[in-house]
Order: sequence, then C-alpha cells, then structure tokens
Amino acid sequence: MPMLLDMHVVDDIVRRALQEDVGTGDVTTLLTVPPGTEALGEFIATQPGVLAGLPVVERVFYQTDSRVQVELLMKEGQRFDAGAVLAVVRGEARAILMGERVALNFLQRLSGIATLTARFVEAVRDLPVRICDTRKTTPGLRYLERYAVRVGGGFNHRFGLYDAVLIKDNHIAVCGGIAQAVHRVRRTLPHTMKIEVECATLPQVQEALEAGVDIILLDNMTPDDLREAVRMAKGRAFLEASGGVRLETVRQIAETGVDAISVGALTHSAPGIDIKLEMRLA
Repeated sequence: MPMLLDMHVVDDIVRRALQEDVGTGDVTTLLTVPPGTEALGEFIATQPGVLAGLPVVERVFYQTDSRVQVELLMKEGQRFDAGAVLAVVRGEARAILMGERVALNFLQRLSGIATLTARFVEAVRDLPVRICDTRKTTPGLRYLERYAVRVGGGFNHRFGLYDAVLIKDNHIAVCGGIAQAVHRVRRTLPHTMKIEVECATLPQVQEALEAGVDIILLDNMTPDDLREAVRMAKGRAFLEASGGVRLETVRQIAETGVDAISVGALTHSAPGIDIKLEMRLA
C-alpha cells in the first residue's frame, strides 16, 4: 500500500524544481507562443513500466498555472505497456510548456523506481521476506523516491538519521565494539525505539545477539553465512541482508531465511522510464 503523500512537502519539492528549471522565465516559450494559446498534451509511455508520480505531475502544472487541468487516465502502481496514454493535460500552452520538463523528470524517475522495485518484489513474491530501500537517494528527492518504492510494492527503511538507531561499522570502530555502542545507546534511548546493528562477520552477529539488539543488518555476507546467521538468531532478532543485492541474486539471498533485504539499487540505480509529452492546439 503506497504511503499517502503530504502535498505540502510535494509542493516544496516541485517549487524548487521549477525554480531551478524556469528561473526568471521560459524565454523560448515567451517569445514563440502568444499568450492565451490553448493546448492539449498527452503523456505517452514509450516502454512498459509501473506508474508512479502522477500526483506530482498535477502539482507541477498547478504551480505553473492553477487553471491547467490534468486528467489522470491510470492509477499509481498500475502496470502500463508501450504506447499507453497515462494522463492528459489541458490549458494555456505557455504554462504546459513551462512545466513539461519538470513534470516528465518526476514521472520518468519515479516510475523507474517503482518499476525496478516491482521486479525485485516479484522475484521473491512467494517467500516471507521484505524488499526495502536505503538512504542512498537523490539529495532533495528522498521523500518522493521512497514513495515510489512503496508504489512498486517495497518497504521503506528508516527515513533519515533521526528516526531509528542503526549502529554501523564506523560507530562500532569509534565506540570500541558492539557491546559498548549498544550500552551507550540504551542509557538514553526511549523504550519505543528499536536498536539495529550492522554486522559483517558471524562473530559480530553473536556479539549483537548477546547484546540483545532488535535488528541485525547482515552486511555483504555470503548465502552460507546468511543461513548460519539465521540459525544462530533462532528468531531472537529481525535479520536484514544488505550489500550489493542484484536481481540475479535477490532470490538466493531470500531463500536463506532472512526477514528483509535492503537494496540500494532501488533508488541509486533505477533507470528512468521513457515517457513523452505530445502537444497539439486545443
């Protein structure tokens, strides 16, 4: 189930994107298109994918001209084929042209993430495991990119450094060990927040289990080591596999019995879906 979008957040992201692209004005459009010219545009997919980002497209055109009408022909999370018309936009041509590139950028990027996520989810659909994202997102676009992961059927990891404890390798190195780091966290951590620790070796897994952590991130472990970690944990901790996960390897990782697999590629390597806007006079 995709998360509901906070349109105040979306509007801020869109505003910054338009300012970056339009700046003080679209000089080409202003010089070539007479004011009052009415146009119609169709968003057309040129390759198959999973749709994400139409609510953002609506906000783009609302900000270029609140009178522009956007008709959504498909729903978020819906699969589409090449040639599918995803949405129709109607209104003053200047406003549509001004928002065209920004709208396409969001739609192509978010649909690309949703499409790749759906492929990972489908690869392990019959196994009791979650496909999760990471913080490896485009600066300034994390909110939307993680929304697209949910649209594609995946789950979100912690949103930032502020909403969950994840003791990673550098924390462990600075603190002097897993036990020391966990002890320091427990002195002040609210009882409502869980503790996750990153482990790269099985001895570290044992140390984390002895420290009583809630979640163990198994970093770049082989399938054999993942299976052994599952055997060691015996359900005492939620186990998350991470590190270099690919479509070719995700099922093998899932079959080890881990509870979740975090995949940085969902957001840092998803190719955009090719979508175009074809316009004509209304």
